Amino acid sequence: MHTPSPLQALRDQLVARDLDGIIVPRADAHQSEDCAPHDNKLQWLTGFTGSAGLALVLRDSALLFVDGRYQVQVRNEVDLNAFAIHHLHNEPLDQWLNTSLPAGSRIGFEPLLMVNSQYQALGATHCKLVALDADPFEAIWHDRPAAPCGVIREMPVAISGESSADKRARIAQVLAEKGVDYLAITLPDNIAWLLNIRGADVAMNPVAHAFALLSRDGAVEWFVNPQKTASLSAQLRSSLTLSDFDAFLPRCQQRAAGKKLLLDSDFAPVALRFAIEQHGGTVVWGADPITFIKAHKNETELAGYRECHQQDGAAWVNFLAWLAHEVPAREAAGNPVTELEAQQKQLAFRQQQPGFIEQSFSTISAAASNAAMCHYHSSEQTNKALSRDNFYLNDSGGQYQNGTTDATRTLSFGPLDAQQRLHYTAVLKGFLSMFTLQFPSGTCGHQLDAFARRALWDLGLDFDHGTGHGVGHQLLIHEQPQRIAKKVNPWPLSAGNIMTIEPGYYLANRYGIRIENQVEVVESQPGFCRFASLTLIPIDVSQVEWSLLSDQEQQWLDDYHQQVRDTLSPLVSSEARPWLFAATAPLRVHAS
Repeated sequence: MHTPSPLQALRDQLVARDLDGIIVPRADAHQSEDCAPHDNKLQWLTGFTGSAGLALVLRDSALLFVDGRYQVQVRNEVDLNAFAIHHLHNEPLDQWLNTSLPAGSRIGFEPLLMVNSQYQALGATHCKLVALDADPFEAIWHDRPAAPCGVIREMPVAISGESSADKRARIAQVLAEKGVDYLAITLPDNIAWLLNIRGADVAMNPVAHAFALLSRDGAVEWFVNPQKTASLSAQLRSSLTLSDFDAFLPRCQQRAAGKKLLLDSDFAPVALRFAIEQHGGTVVWGADPITFIKAHKNETELAGYRECHQQDGAAWVNFLAWLAHEVPAREAAGNPVTELEAQQKQLAFRQQQPGFIEQSFSTISAAASNAAMCHYHSSEQTNKALSRDNFYLNDSGGQYQNGTTDATRTLSFGPLDAQQRLHYTAVLKGFLSMFTLQFPSGTCGHQLDAFARRALWDLGLDFDHGTGHGVGHQLLIHEQPQRIAKKVNPWPLSAGNIMTIEPGYYLANRYGIRIENQVEVVESQPGFCRFASLTLIPIDVSQVEWSLLSDQEQQWLDDYHQQVRDTLSPLVSSEARPWLFAATAPLRVHAS
């Protein structure tokens, strides 16, 4: 019996449902960046493994929209005879629908997978959006993985710094001030913060897939698979109402009449809007207040970040010292270190650290041309050797009991050519510009982004990703709402925010360069802030063009390396300590 391809099977669904097309986003009902296998319909359909994108499947053609991070990768993963590739932001789906399809074309979508802003944009086209009342993949994805069911654990106040009761009271006060009756919480990391719990539904993402309703009196109803909550304390259970995951939309319908419900305009599924408005309720659109409050870390959380970065820094130094010895020696012996071996060794060094739980995201271990794909992940098919004549880029992090880490280093193991040195120095200068910068408290990320790009722009170069993102506290590696990027981000930066600084440059089919530190926004003087590094890892200066660095930039590097050396020397292995001292020596030693 012939089994149709995923694409053909979905096209058969179009015919059965009288549709001209269907939208398949890389999304779940929570708009998670990392989908559980059960929810990753886009990967099953197309083979694309990136973290952002959507497909439009028509009866006789198909399109795949991805952002700048994945323009190279997608062409290596997807059948280009089946899918035409488009840029997610530069040529968005709504524009394509208006210019390429006849008016009145019927385009299906799943309301639980689409946010209101996208619904509004697509609904303004001359096509007709058709809300599907059932998941079309249930009928065609026969070996679909089960929905995740990770066990939920509690996070003690000694680590979170604030009780769940106090958090609920704070958010309830915001609801009262806004004059709304309920907050519908659809973001799992916001629920994790509010209830002081962590989950295990998706590897490296310590959240539980769930929904919650918080009323203005502080009462919480938590909609979650009961199998996940078996180990929770009686105290937590008695402080809220537990209901089944699938009861969320029906409960919103029951509560809607005559009530105002606050929905996150960027992340709440449009299915929630339909449920409320069709049952007599009023939707109040706005950001979930938890998102902004959560991003301002308390002193206990900040102390946890600082401590876990010392542990992570020690693991990094042990790893880098191992690489510095093994890469040249084994290349000369004809048994080179590979990308996969390097990332496995790095994980082993992290696993030696106290408090380490798991990686915070899939390691990017990329040698030579593979690093030109800025979100590349090595595999047996693509596994390159690390060599002395090209860069090796490693972007990785850890989930620790008291915090989350994220850092990138680009390394060389021998002399590189003039172009490589120039590009590396330009990226380093962009990185340093952010650390030598003082800015008014309340500045937004997009107002700072150009500082990280200036040295590259001077060369007529740029990079097609953001400069920095928020990082959760033993939570998601990409935390809302602050971003540092070209795109306008209206959320102000202030003391207590945790961000990354990560400029890069990628030369297709040749190499990639990125340098990233995780940072804490601190007050530098009244009314002004700066970025203070949490990351404690030596920066490779072996390929720097010294004449292009200012005295201020060189002094920052010396001061930073002194801090790294003093903090980590007691924590690293005796074998790695000599390498640490050499890697953090004053720049006059490296430049001589």
